[in-house]
Amino acid sequence: MPTTLEINLFGACVLRLVGAQSVELTGAKHRALFALLVTAPLGRRSRSYLQETLWGSADYDSGNQNLRRALSDLRKRIGEEFDDFLHVSNSEIEIDMARIRVVGQPSDGPFLDDLKIHETAFVEWRDGIRANPDTVEALCHLSKVRGLSRIHPRVCALPLTVIPGDADLVIAADWIAEEISRMMSRSSLVSVISHLSGRAMSQRFIDIASVRDTLDADYLITGSMRRNGEDLIADVDFIDTRTGTLLWNRNLHCSFHNFSKASVDWLVNVVQSAGQSIAETALRMGRQTPLPQLSDHRLLIAGATAMHRPRFGDFLKAREFLDEAVARAPENPQVHAWLGKWYVLSIFKNYTTDRAADTQRALDCTARALDLDPLSSFGLTIDGFLNGNILKNMDVAEARYAAAQDINPNESLAWLLRGSLLAFRDEGRSAIMATEKARRLSPIDPFGYYFDSLASSAHLAAGNYQQSLDLAEQSIMANDRHISTLRVRIAALHALNRGAEAKQAAHDLLRRFPEFRLADYRTTHPSSESKTGRLVVAALSDAGLT
Repeated sequence: MPTTLEINLFGACVLRLVGAQSVELTGAKHRALFALLVTAPLGRRSRSYLQETLWGSADYDSGNQNLRRALSDLRKRIGEEFDDFLHVSNSEIEIDMARIRVVGQPSDGPFLDDLKIHETAFVEWRDGIRANPDTVEALCHLSKVRGLSRIHPRVCALPLTVIPGDADLVIAADWIAEEISRMMSRSSLVSVISHLSGRAMSQRFIDIASVRDTLDADYLITGSMRRNGEDLIADVDFIDTRTGTLLWNRNLHCSFHNFSKASVDWLVNVVQSAGQSIAETALRMGRQTPLPQLSDHRLLIAGATAMHRPRFGDFLKAREFLDEAVARAPENPQVHAWLGKWYVLSIFKNYTTDRAADTQRALDCTARALDLDPLSSFGLTIDGFLNGNILKNMDVAEARYAAAQDINPNESLAWLLRGSLLAFRDEGRSAIMATEKARRLSPIDPFGYYFDSLASSAHLAAGNYQQSLDLAEQSIMANDRHISTLRVRIAALHALNRGAEAKQAAHDLLRRFPEFRLADYRTTHPSSESKTGRLVVAALSDAGLT
């Protein structure tokens, strides 16, 4: 079992390594350093903040030397596992919360009661937490919720209820449930009860509690179907089984002979609505609930949803959800892959403060995912995303996407990112085919803007500039802070000879991303030297971006 680090924050601050041998770390500044890190957002603080808080601001060089000496001492005491606990760069220090156990509670005594550190910044920080210890107290419950049984919300679609004796209606009602189950099962974010289990459950009197207890389902899709003359009327309800809340109802009214055609778009709407409700509920509960108290099955989808929201604060919150999911399910490859995707997006969106360090963290995440399951199609997909979009290893990325599709031909993200890779290579027609297949396979994913964005890039590579612009505008309506979409919109407008609008779009990009530099795009984007990439560079330059 790997060594963990245990820290008690209330009363006497005790810091010790727990593993084959127990080692207590007693230095006051060492304990304070770990206390500052475990209470930090994302477990990360800048070196300058730590220096000033622990050694004061009067002498920067002295504080820098003291921090370096403290880290050196800790490396000697902890040994070769030091780098597993702390990720140290020239600008910041981050702690791996998956390896940390925070214990204690306010009744044990004041926060860090025995740390007699008198630096003004430290005292102000300590006293602020003593005045409001709720957030830190929540950390102390983390170890109680490790080892979750499942990370996906579970959905069951029951055959619709019909009046006995109408064989055609029975078949149609069963087919609706089967098709909903099949469509939802293509998502990597939910777990779907088999149609056969749902059919067996529907043979008895249905109540929500029995479905929840028998099938361990979090959400239920049920309803009824009836004839009205020559017409057919179907009603579908989506229910949260934990609360019994009816989240929404969808109605289909069509002629019986037109049922197969009319039901296609209706079923897509049902499945999309279910996915959006699950995602929105998870994110809302994640915002309202202290992290240790958030249900297991909400963590991953809350992280995936928040990751693709426009607000930077939501993106940071996604990291908290995913870190917690990794801590609770360290042997699950999907949570590591999703965390890896977070790091890739952090780099690609230019949010990162340390590109090299976050690239390595992404590599570590995908490597861990594939160590746990070499046949994880999602893990392979994210490793391809990292290699193609960040490391520019296009051949490796292509191989990863192909392997993912061999394992799971319905892995929508593999099709989508493979389409993006083909667009990078100016293979526009093939890129369009791949991205369109991805969109067909992914009616449930709560971040449709991302699929529209990459489809826009595919059409740009194919020279379909109006279609590219339409998809970019559609994507921006859902998320106006995805920088790739903003760039493609400028390029499409430029190619359509709509220069004034392209300049306005460039102004919109700079308003949202004032740090954007064309030189950075040229050096870091994997397609900057392709034909499409040169079009984008020319468009950005002509629109006034430098």
